[in-house]
Amino acid sequence: MWTANNWKDFRVLDASSGEKLEKWGDYTLLRPDPQVIWDTPKKHPGWKRWNGHYHRSSKGGGEWEFKDLPKEWSISYPLTLADEKKDITFNLKPFSFKHTGLFPEQAVNWDWFSKIISEAKKKDPGREIKVLNLFAYTGGATISAAAAGAHVTHVDASKGMVNWAKENAVSSGLSDAPVRWLVDDCQKFVEREIRRGNKYDGIIMDPPSYGRGPKGEIWKLEDNVYDFIKLSVQVLKDDPLFFLINSYTTGLQPAVLRYMMSTALKDVPGVDIKTIEADEIGLPVEETGLYLPCGASGRYNRSI
Repeated sequence: MWTANNWKDFRVLDASSGEKLEKWGDYTLLRPDPQVIWDTPKKHPGWKRWNGHYHRSSKGGGEWEFKDLPKEWSISYPLTLADEKKDITFNLKPFSFKHTGLFPEQAVNWDWFSKIISEAKKKDPGREIKVLNLFAYTGGATISAAAAGAHVTHVDASKGMVNWAKENAVSSGLSDAPVRWLVDDCQKFVEREIRRGNKYDGIIMDPPSYGRGPKGEIWKLEDNVYDFIKLSVQVLKDDPLFFLINSYTTGLQPAVLRYMMSTALKDVPGVDIKTIEADEIGLPVEETGLYLPCGASGRYNRSI
């Protein structure tokens, strides 16, 4: 398992009975997690002294309950680059279906590709490294790649999420970083980039399990992701730096991600599919010393 162990402003305090107890900066949140199927003793005092609790409804969805929680606050992460740590900052707020605007487990991926980018920039300071971030959400990966020195194209279909990502970039001191912020359908954008002949050194994608396109098209990860990976590799440069796909869908095991990536990338010049890896990603749980599973990622890295 690849684990996000470097957080200072975020911690998973405990997990039991379908919920996880988390510390986000100064505030404690209690949120549901379908992976937490165990029932361990709730000894941590945070189970009774929380600032926000998302209650699931038996009819679907749910609602937040708050105790002294601000409408918005921020936390920082010490991003790992080639020779240094660089703090990046994220603005948080509780919103639809238990979310806060950040997936902390993704920090293990931020560190991975940011180190690749910063090492490439160190070897060739004048090189322009172009990164495409698809289904880019509130910009955790975009900000990490930009902090490492990449020129990033950030694509998400939600205008609200793109605006949130821009705010995170400002908070991280990256308001002038070379980022293209695009509100667009990811598949349509990639198809246009293929026609335009644009190419990227690295691709990051975090596709949703389920969604609808701008014209009501249904996206189901298991049915659509392989075709989308095959489409996306067409905008990779020859001898690309990296390719990353993340999945929260429990049916897509790491071996499935590795298989899809290997067959899709095998004809890209300079790619050795033997270097493709995949594994679960997770977060440490302080109360037990164990790790909470948070999906899976597949990675290609030229320098392995």
